[in-house]
Amino acid sequence: MNRKLIRIILTAVLLAGAWLVEQSAGLPVWQVLLVYLVPYLLIGYDVLGEAIEGIMEGDPFDEDFLMSLATVGALLIGFLPGAEPQFIEGVFVMLFFQLGELFEDYAEDKARASISGLMDIRPDVAFVERGGKTDRVSPEEVRVGETVIVKPGEKIPLDGTVLEGCSSLNTVALTGESMPRDVQAGMEVVSGCVNLSGVLKVRVAKPFSESTASKIIQLVEHASENKSHSESFIRRFARIYTPVVVLSALVLAFLPPFFYDSYAAAFGTWLYRALTFLVVSCPCALVISIPLAFFAGIGGASGKGILIKGGNYMDVLAKLSTVVFDKTGTLTRGTFEVEAVHPETVSEQELLHLAAHAERFSTHPIAVALRTAYPHEADRCTVEDIRETAGQGITARINGRTVSVGNARMMQSLGITLHPCTRCAGYAGTTVHVAIDGEYAGHIVISDQLKEDAAETIERLKRLGVDRTVMLTGDKEDVAALTAAQTKVSEYHAGLLPADKVSHIERILAAKKDGETVAFVGDGINDAPVLARADVGIAMGALGSDAAIEAADVVLMDDKPSKIALAIRLSRRTIFIARENAWFAISIKVAVLVLATFGLASMGMAVFADVGVMVLAVLNAMRAR
Repeated sequence: MNRKLIRIILTAVLLAGAWLVEQSAGLPVWQVLLVYLVPYLLIGYDVLGEAIEGIMEGDPFDEDFLMSLATVGALLIGFLPGAEPQFIEGVFVMLFFQLGELFEDYAEDKARASISGLMDIRPDVAFVERGGKTDRVSPEEVRVGETVIVKPGEKIPLDGTVLEGCSSLNTVALTGESMPRDVQAGMEVVSGCVNLSGVLKVRVAKPFSESTASKIIQLVEHASENKSHSESFIRRFARIYTPVVVLSALVLAFLPPFFYDSYAAAFGTWLYRALTFLVVSCPCALVISIPLAFFAGIGGASGKGILIKGGNYMDVLAKLSTVVFDKTGTLTRGTFEVEAVHPETVSEQELLHLAAHAERFSTHPIAVALRTAYPHEADRCTVEDIRETAGQGITARINGRTVSVGNARMMQSLGITLHPCTRCAGYAGTTVHVAIDGEYAGHIVISDQLKEDAAETIERLKRLGVDRTVMLTGDKEDVAALTAAQTKVSEYHAGLLPADKVSHIERILAAKKDGETVAFVGDGINDAPVLARADVGIAMGALGSDAAIEAADVVLMDDKPSKIALAIRLSRRTIFIARENAWFAISIKVAVLVLATFGLASMGMAVFADVGVMVLAVLNAMRAR
């Protein structure tokens, strides 16, 4: 960009000098041409080179060819009988074409910079412990299993597990959310997050090439490879449009002079009109601004923690009529919590206390929920003789009492007859029963928790015109019914296996109307087949999830389903901007082309219809950021 700017400035100075020479020196036409060739070749050598390369490769019809043909023609037209020299116009057109290219380069760099700035996640350095000292190395040089030290203010260089220390992490570059995430020893961390407070020691789990930061950077860089329908159409349109324009210009130059008394005298006039026609018809504004709008839109979305893998998926998002949700991990948190405690022979605290101690060594999510609800593990209770019965539960001796924690089958094996609980109305989830020394002591209801913005997500989608929202789950009917009622989804289907979810998606896809699309939203780990089958697969909560990044078409880096509505809005806005550019460019060009055909458009107007329109369209495209 700097070199091109210097060329533009030098050309402007040399052009002014050439004009002064032309006005004052009284040189013959061929010598004036040599004077103007100096600024022309300085500013246009690369365009001429691209045009010649296109001709050599058998693919000449592009904007470089049009510009070269029009400007070389302008330089030579003065040698025709009765024609006025157009040297300054020829250089001027190439100068403004390069100025427009400079604007394009600047806008594209700004779009890339917005991605780099909003997703400033690539770590520059890693401090790794080796041989009793700390070495400063590139993240690519750190091996799996080594320990890196991350001080406050530094980026976490590679994915891994915290060995020592506790801190808060700024994840805004990954998720778009400003709320810090607290971490401590034993927790996983991902590259690209900024350490805010304490010093952390992290054991590296992946090489840099497979780290979260590296994968996200690759994802955004390759997003432009998946073209939207608009981009693909413009590329195809340009391939047909440019040859037609060249042929039309040739007809305009050579045919009308036949209707004049002197062909040679009229030819200069019509050739000038044809050259003006070529300059106007250059499709730069369309070919540049529409892909740039999608590129900028993808960059803007990535800054909000929404990774869209290409403009084609923006097309799909903009036309969504149905959104299908997996329940666990999408509308709900995917973590169990104690919802209700209903004791019969002991207090609530005692019931929780005994259940948590019995499940002390279990890794089952229900056991984790019980221990979380009763965190006072170090209360000097003696827990011994722990026995697990497959498919039923756990029995343990706690302070000399035999405590059994499990499902209804375990209670039946103890000879306990269960009765419906009147206090459980309104609760849905897993019921854990507790017996003490063979006597029923009560039960605890544990359920998956609804995300804070789950109901808001459904409401926002309906406001955006997404008429059908569907929830698919493998959970029981009562659990699914409660979640559906809380979120107000249009319909739900419970008790499904992974294959059943694919069948449901197939039926929904078969029933959709032309022009409508279907999205599936899942956690990206166990929903890969459904994510792949939908028109667009959206992975939730993908911070650090390789499976989600690879399986989905759109990745939401935080855990908020409400970002789906934002992704739809951003996609629709980007497509609207691209269409604005198309209609603006086409309408201006058609108007000036008509004027040029009848000799009412100057070369200056032609430059505005080409370069001016391109600059305005590029600036408009940047609004998508």
